Formats: sequence, C-alpha cells, structure tokens
Amino acid sequence: MANENGAPVTSPLPNGLDVVERDIARACTESRRERSSVTLIAVSKTFDARAIAPVIAAGQRAFGENRVQEARAKWPGLISAHPGLKLHLIGPLQSNKAKDAVALFDAIHSVDRPSICEALAREINLQQRAPDLFVQLNTGEEPQKAGVAPAEADAFIARCRDHYGLTISGLMCIPPLDDAPAPHFALTAKIAARNGLTNLSMGMSADFAIAIQLGATHVRVGSAIFGAR
Repeated sequence: MANENGAPVTSPLPNGLDVVERDIARACTESRRERSSVTLIAVSKTFDARAIAPVIAAGQRAFGENRVQEARAKWPGLISAHPGLKLHLIGPLQSNKAKDAVALFDAIHSVDRPSICEALAREINLQQRAPDLFVQLNTGEEPQKAGVAPAEADAFIARCRDHYGLTISGLMCIPPLDDAPAPHFALTAKIAARNGLTNLSMGMSADFAIAIQLGATHVRVGSAIFGAR
C-alpha cells in the first residue's frame, strides 16, 4: 500500500485490508489485468470515523456508504482532513436526497428509475458538479431489490443519456444471495459492452475475485476489511 504521495506505509490491518489487497492483486494477475484497473471501495457503512481512520492511514482512498444521511454525519470532516478521498454511494438513493448526494459523493452506483434521473440531472446542473453515475441492474429480477431489469436496461440507459442528459459511467449489480454470481457478472458485462460502458461495479467480500475475472472495475468490500457489523 502507499499513501497519497506514493510513499509506502505499513497497514495496521494485516488480516483485513492487506489480505483483500493481496487477493485483488492475485485475481488481476490471474486475469492478466493491471492492478490499477480495479478500484477497491472499502464499504464503511455503520462504522464511525474512529474505525475508518486506520483504513485511511493504511493508504485506502475510496470508500462506500449506503445512506446519504449517515455519510453526511461522518465524512465531511474526514474528507477535509484527508484530501484525495473518494466517496461512493452504493445504496439506494431517494429523490429528496439527490441534492446532498451530488454535493458529497464522487460516484453514485444506484441510478435505477426516472425520478432519480430527474433529480440528479437537476442537481448536477445547479451545483455544476457531476459524480460518476452507475445504473444499477437487478439481474436476478428480485421483487424486493432495487435496480433495472436486464431486458429494460438498454432503453433505460438510452433515456438517461438522451432525455435527462446524464453521463452514465457504468453498471452496478448485486447477484441474488443464493445464486452463483458468475452468470450475473457476465450478464452485466455484456449489457455494459453493448452500451459502450467501461465501468463495472460488481463483486463484494465473498465474490470479488470472480467479479474481477469477469471484468469488474470497482469491487465493494466491507466485512473483509472492517469485520462483521
């Protein structure tokens, strides 16, 4: 690991962050990819600033949160103290939280319905700040889960671009818990490719190595770094 100046640092988390870093590096090597092609998002939801600080000190720079309100409570101070941090919203976004989300987050991984598109387009225009936007797919078509059904993805991506004027960076998916993840990752990659999208947010603590093999550019890892919630 290295700090923001490129100097090596010693991680205080040998059984967490270091292990994840080694596993990502191994998956990249096996897939004949550069390590730099994969962004590790340390999912810090439910953990307070005191728990996050050692991970920042170890060199980690990208973090993920599920809720706008929780992120607002703990991240402004951390970002001020540690320039260069990147914050990703990986949980559902409500339209009435779009203002805060655009102001705080560098990437939003949960674009999945017209009301969100409209709210984001308005705030991006007002704030002149444009986070990276990922369309969330519901590859398992689970009724309890957010996301766009695969059959509707092409039309939704086109509407994001053409109607709302949004720049879509990539796709995000969360496979069903009891399914093998590989087919869901492969489907997400296929939809991304035919829509000219290069970023793929897929893979969590249990399956990020498989996701990297299938093209993930962003992996979202929480418990393997921070421990059980």
